[in-house]
Amino acid sequence: MPVTEPVLCKRIPTPPWGDPKDRHVVGYDEYVKTGGYQALEKALAMKPAAVVDLIKDSQLRGRGGAGFPCGLKWTFLPEPDDGRRYLAVNCDEAEPCTFKDRLLIDFDPHLVLEGIAITCYACGLDTAYFFIRGEYRKQAKIVQNAIDEAYQHGIFGNKGSMKGKSDFAVECYMHLSAGAYICGEETGMLECIEGKRGWPRIKPPFPAVKGLFGRPTIINNVETLAAVGPIVEYGIEWWTGMGCESSVGGPPSYGPKLMGVSGHVNKPGVYEVDLGIPLSKLVNDYCGGMRGGKQFKGAIAGGVSMGVLGPDQFDAEMDFDIGRKYQVLGLGTACPTIFDQDTDMVAVARNIARFFAHESCGQCTPCREGTTWTYKLLSRIERGEGTSKDLDLLLEIAGSMGIMPGTTICGLADGANWAVRTIINKFRDEFEARVKPVLVPLGVG
Repeated sequence: MPVTEPVLCKRIPTPPWGDPKDRHVVGYDEYVKTGGYQALEKALAMKPAAVVDLIKDSQLRGRGGAGFPCGLKWTFLPEPDDGRRYLAVNCDEAEPCTFKDRLLIDFDPHLVLEGIAITCYACGLDTAYFFIRGEYRKQAKIVQNAIDEAYQHGIFGNKGSMKGKSDFAVECYMHLSAGAYICGEETGMLECIEGKRGWPRIKPPFPAVKGLFGRPTIINNVETLAAVGPIVEYGIEWWTGMGCESSVGGPPSYGPKLMGVSGHVNKPGVYEVDLGIPLSKLVNDYCGGMRGGKQFKGAIAGGVSMGVLGPDQFDAEMDFDIGRKYQVLGLGTACPTIFDQDTDMVAVARNIARFFAHESCGQCTPCREGTTWTYKLLSRIERGEGTSKDLDLLLEIAGSMGIMPGTTICGLADGANWAVRTIINKFRDEFEARVKPVLVPLGVG
């Protein structure tokens, strides 16, 4: 079932590539007139456990990058003990090439706030922190205004107790990030909200057990929460009628997905499509094709930390199986950046390495030193001063840092090494053309 009608963006009045002046923020009154907060009323008529079961059975997967089942995450919470329990809303969106959460909070913030209210009711969470990217100054004002409207109409706070439909009340606060990439890592975000340096925490304990201020905490992405209300309102069958089943025997990729497309396409922007759409269809049918009629060369799958798709992977299905099928880390944020035939992939690798070397928090030695050396080696290769041994050294460094080999606390190093290794492996000829061969003396070897 294709997404012929917008689900998450139904109240945004013009296409993503239209003139931003033609669009406006949907306020509380307009949101309610178009059916807003009906899902909250429906959820409040259910038992909290029934709402959790509904989201779990829908198999909604996290839209922030990892794709972890949302409802299953909610079940990890311990039983209430009369202490505070938190929801941390991740709107840091510092992943390069990613801008789909911004569309939601720019124009339809109450959709996210409704998802926050339903989640807090279902999980017994009494306080929500809306953590927003430091550079989103304008968006922060929009979100704060929407939060103020939600308080005025009894969605949050004790006044009205969720529109007078429940004794359960939720407080919601906005917290502006310091602007560092690492602040978007879930435990780094918790440290920031607590007023500390944005350093990721060692896990376990996991946030659901010991999170914000040492209390049980659920962490969800903005787009994930935006999907909660529609699922409650329209039901599981409606939700699972979109997206696709797994082609490799894993969990399905149900529902629509916001995909922010950038790079060498005619119409870059955010598009709402079914999960599982081939990348080529997304580019040709929605983005107006390749810019200048040039040939497709490669693409970042969904944020630079996911790695790249090669020239023969233009038809890759944009679902949560993409990592296993196309040798990338995963679907990530599902915001692809498209490269045409003239793209210098050595420069792409060097630029990505520069970003991760700059954004590493430095807490873990393999990441701090590995990202720096990766950047230095790629810079040397780009200048034409590298050797063939440097390519092997780059892959060796990439395979020696990250959560997967067990050498770092968070996944920043994994993102750095997957980006570099996929570019080198899929475009090795470009790198070899830029390096000097290492000559082995006669009689050696």
